[in-house]
Amino acid sequence: MFENLSERLDRSFKLLKGEGRITEINVAETLKDVRRALLDADVNYIVAKQFTDLVKEKALGQNVLTSVRPGELMVKIVHDELATLMGGHSVDINLKGSPAIILMSGLQGSGKTTFSGKLANMLKSKQGKHPMLVACDVYRPAAIQQLMILGEQLQVPVYSEPDSKNPVEIARHAVAEAKTKGHDVVIIDTAGRLAIDEEMMREIEAIKAAVDPGEVLFVVDSMTGQDAVNTAKEFNTRLDFDGVVLTKLDGDTRGGAALSIRSVVDKPIKFVGTGEKMEAIDVFHPERMADRILGMGDIVSLVERAQEQYDEREARKLEEKIAKNQFDFNDFLAQIHQIKKMGNLKELASMIPGVGKAIKDMDIDDDAFKSIEAIIYSMTPEERSHPSILNGQRRKRIATGSGTSIQEVNRLITQFDQTRKMMKNIQGFKGGKMPKMPRMPKMPRR
Repeated sequence: MFENLSERLDRSFKLLKGEGRITEINVAETLKDVRRALLDADVNYIVAKQFTDLVKEKALGQNVLTSVRPGELMVKIVHDELATLMGGHSVDINLKGSPAIILMSGLQGSGKTTFSGKLANMLKSKQGKHPMLVACDVYRPAAIQQLMILGEQLQVPVYSEPDSKNPVEIARHAVAEAKTKGHDVVIIDTAGRLAIDEEMMREIEAIKAAVDPGEVLFVVDSMTGQDAVNTAKEFNTRLDFDGVVLTKLDGDTRGGAALSIRSVVDKPIKFVGTGEKMEAIDVFHPERMADRILGMGDIVSLVERAQEQYDEREARKLEEKIAKNQFDFNDFLAQIHQIKKMGNLKELASMIPGVGKAIKDMDIDDDAFKSIEAIIYSMTPEERSHPSILNGQRRKRIATGSGTSIQEVNRLITQFDQTRKMMKNIQGFKGGKMPKMPRMPKMPRR
């Protein structure tokens, strides 16, 4: 996401490197390159021009401190303007009403059904809500079945009327059912089309009029670029939606939609979809996105994702095991599962400041833990609990069972031992003792 734009902007700022001060000439050269970078990222031309004009105005009005280089100042100005361009701050979803009604809109293939499941999962797991999903796409083959499968997976009820072809009535009946059964949120998944269709637009307008939703979300595929912005304008004219959802931001997207859509329709981006898993949904924070575009990482989002997987009771039990030197392969496996739940590995790594540029050309496989898991699963319960019994014969059997080599098994066991020692040292440090440092080898006498 935004890799090409980040690289181009970084190159643009280097034009100011070594310059003693900001002048109209060097700012013009830099911003010419910035504008090209934005256009290459599929940002709307008018938006790109207005953006660079604003940056130029602010840059020329700044007095450069002796401690701040012109390039650094330009990065700061561009960062602030990028955040403003995308809305400035995050905007909460409206959950007022009994029940709160959320209506999904968008073109076919934009990811409405999957996002409906993700939103239901997020509201249930993070906010303690009792959502109901509603299948109002009566045209697309298997649309109802897809939502039913998601609902079963998430343990969220799905209201559907398979024999009905009237989505307005289905929506109305669903809201009545939600009130009867005590559901506090109703998420209505509607039909989309490959292009804006007058009949379909009238239909979704009728659904909106029938159920009076507190929140109408426009779901858009980030990979469609400027087409997404044009479609958003049309939908907003007809529906006056409350916010935008950008899906597939983990794909090969140039990011133009994220940078243009807020300015063009004057509606906030509320959520982004960052993967296929039901947990792959983030509240959109413009300032954090600006950090990531400029290669500054996003450590706050990384910490938030880690906190979501944090279980205080399990952490206390693990701490006790580490203190008693009882950390075993079962615990090691549990830690791997927690990391995997946090999301795409390359995306997680890119949230660490300075790492994004270093790994941009690296292919980090999401199955990077696959061989490690295979090795651990090939151990007996006794071996997992007591790693010290893993002799040569057992290691050979584990390698054969996991489809790996003895060298890979040995490497994992060595890494596990080092992890256990490090955890023990950290535990000792927390208890007021300095961790033991490894002994330095003796130097030979001359």
